[in-house]
Amino acid sequence: QVQLVESGGGLVQAGGSLSLSCAASGFAFSISGMGWFRQAPGKEREFVAAIGWSVRELYSDSVKDRFTISRDNAKNTVYLQMAGLKPEDTAVYYCAAKELGVPTRADEYDYWGQGTQVLVSS
Repeated sequence: QVQLVESGGGLVQAGGSLSLSCAASGFAFSISGMGWFRQAPGKEREFVAAIGWSVRELYSDSVKDRFTISRDNAKNTVYLQMAGLKPEDTAVYYCAAKELGVPTRADEYDYWGQGTQVLVSS
């Protein structure tokens, strides 16, 4: 059974930092692309960052130079370190997995977590 479990969300002041984790199980994590997406109230789910099995990293323009994605294949975990947070970063953050790929489109991912809330106060 595939599971993606996000953790680390919470409330932070603008300019602060937060680190998200996503623990994965039930599929071939080491050869899967892992992505982070977010969805704010009333908005569509949007791409944040992704990391391939070869550790290739992709970022959206809105988070580049502020967020860092990484993975630990020994722990089947992907991370999203967020710095310089802005109120517009407020959203539910979702972890997603794509076997043998590293897409930026949400509809190309195979598996999804339940999400973790990030709230950035001004």
